Amino acid sequence: MTSHGYSKILIAALLLTGSFITILNQTLMITAIPPIMEEFDISANTGQWLTTVFMLVNGVMIPVSAFLIERFSTRQLFIAAMSIFSLGTVVGGIATNFPLLLIGRIIQSTGAGVMLPLMQTVFLLIFPVNRRGAAMGYIGLVISFAPAIGPALSGWVTANYSWRFLFWMILPLALMIIVLAYFILKNVTELTFPKVDPVSIILSSIGFGSLLYGFTVAGNEGWIHPITISVLVLGAVTLTVFILRQLRLEHPMLEFRVFKYPIFTITTVIAMITFMGLIGAETLIPLYMQNMRDFSAFESGLALLPGAVITAFMSPITGRIFDRIGARWLAIIGLTIISGASLAFSFLDIQTTFTSITILYSIRMFGLSMVMMPVTTAGLNQLPRKLIPHGAAMSNTMRMVAASVGTAILVTVMTTTAQRAQQTPTIDYPSIHGVNVAFFVVTALSILGIVLSFFVKKTSPPEEENEETKEQTDTQREVEHA
Repeated sequence: MTSHGYSKILIAALLLTGSFITILNQTLMITAIPPIMEEFDISANTGQWLTTVFMLVNGVMIPVSAFLIERFSTRQLFIAAMSIFSLGTVVGGIATNFPLLLIGRIIQSTGAGVMLPLMQTVFLLIFPVNRRGAAMGYIGLVISFAPAIGPALSGWVTANYSWRFLFWMILPLALMIIVLAYFILKNVTELTFPKVDPVSIILSSIGFGSLLYGFTVAGNEGWIHPITISVLVLGAVTLTVFILRQLRLEHPMLEFRVFKYPIFTITTVIAMITFMGLIGAETLIPLYMQNMRDFSAFESGLALLPGAVITAFMSPITGRIFDRIGARWLAIIGLTIISGASLAFSFLDIQTTFTSITILYSIRMFGLSMVMMPVTTAGLNQLPRKLIPHGAAMSNTMRMVAASVGTAILVTVMTTTAQRAQQTPTIDYPSIHGVNVAFFVVTALSILGIVLSFFVKKTSPPEEENEETKEQTDTQREVEHA
């Protein structure tokens, strides 16, 4: 059960639990916004920032994580990230006004942004190549399941207790994880102690932050709004300067040379398309159910729950299948299922039942469980060991950008189509028509993903990974016993 003096299973379990709690908070505030609006007397647009700011800061922190992983030990970084997250949770719980609550969310997401790249990097380093699929399947469980149960959980909590309980129920778990980490976690990452490049950190924060903020504004204000255009231009220019700087540095903060590996590039694009569809569907379905069909927030969260459970059940299974057959056919079949379910969502009407929505979403999530982590793992498997932290950070950054871009595009498609439909007498329900067209866009993107999946090859491990073959038998037994 142990290797190099540490238990892989205990380390994996601890990282999974910590990441689950932090990723859960991405969507935990969604259905708590109405009571917060009422208590602090704020508008819906202002209240929405409780979710948006979490994604924004996450997006800014992820590129910094590759540098942090090479600078601090696994235990130092994990305990620091969870401590910062816990501090934000306390600030959110005691907030007496909206700005303080927003500050609490910013502190929370600063810690949370480091957790996912850290977990992916550690998993790829402690498990040999022929067992990575199964290990990464559990990460897929966390990435898909945690955000999906957030709306349902917060709907139930706010219906029965105060929204503040969303913070106080998380805090003891976070503190317990910190204590366990102190005793269990060992350093498994390679420390190279890269020099701090403040310019890169500033450029990265401004670039990714502006880009994510710009797409968020576009979803609310439209693409031709002066703020949208100016912020997107600022983000694009800053990111261009950032990328050029990284390519010149001997030890860059974020290694863009990972895109020289073709399978990594293709699988990153497929993961972006899939995640864009996931967050897009999680945004569109509650909007349709609550704003156009008068379902409650709890009911709309409940409709997403079976899909989340299916993903949780399937992710470890598809991980093991990946270890045997690779990612190509899993991705092709999974994206075909996603495309079919998304197309079915393009025909919603005023009479679509709660059961139909739940079943369709569940089918869609079944397909998603076959795509997300297998393609990510296939891409990261092509990278040399030293580039894995950078590959994990890049993969997560691109996914976060895709989620923000996708949500903005889909919400804009939905609203503009609905506005045009209001001027067409033959369309009875313009808002629902807008949702249908947005899902048609998701379908088109998913079909593009199917085409790209044919180019995914089963990657052979880099030569330096072959040194691990001696310990593969022990690890194989260890994972199977777990």
